[in-house]
Amino acid sequence: MNRNLLGITALIAVGMTLIIGLAVVGSRPSNGQTLPVQPPVQTAPVQMAQAPAPSTADLLADRVLGNPNAPVTILDYSSMTCPHCAAFHTETLPKIKEAYIDTGKAKLIFRDFPFDQAALRASMLARCAPAERYYPLLDVLFKSQGQWSRAADPVKALAQYGKLAGMSEQVINACMANQALADGILQSRLVGQDKYKVEATPTFVLNEGAATISGAQSFETFAAAIDKLVK
Repeated sequence: MNRNLLGITALIAVGMTLIIGLAVVGSRPSNGQTLPVQPPVQTAPVQMAQAPAPSTADLLADRVLGNPNAPVTILDYSSMTCPHCAAFHTETLPKIKEAYIDTGKAKLIFRDFPFDQAALRASMLARCAPAERYYPLLDVLFKSQGQWSRAADPVKALAQYGKLAGMSEQVINACMANQALADGILQSRLVGQDKYKVEATPTFVLNEGAATISGAQSFETFAAAIDKLVK
């Protein structure tokens, strides 16, 4: 073969080797790690499904404290700003709970009977809380009644208790703006007035009117009434 031809062939071979070598080196990062052959696939972030907001009917549904099948039902008509109602919930109810509710003899259902705007807002807040936190929140609100009910801005003060119960500011604001909920609570008060002749708080209606207790009476008064109805 002609020497010139051999030289040209050799140069071409060397040139191809250099080109391939540069291509390989250029495909490697400075730290020596090999880059992926194909770029990573871009995926959209996973969207977490949000639980739907409870309906007005759910918010207004009865919250039962105790065994739903207990033979004695105590309807507790109270206003969240009523001092006598607070006294019942902080002093007498714990005794009733221990003796009758925890033992399955009675159950209690709180019925909102607001006398003013602050009481209405407190009732709304409690009903917007998760159902399992309803009675614990009522307990806290009654124990701190003198603080939030006398605040310059009761709604703002109540919001702090809502946050302690795990409610977000968005949920609290939506709750306070829920006119259907407010109307439902006021309607419940009218039912108490018309059906059970409730005029003052607290008023307790046992077994659809088989017995009625008015005012923050002693534990012994409740015990005597419940004992007569336990089957």
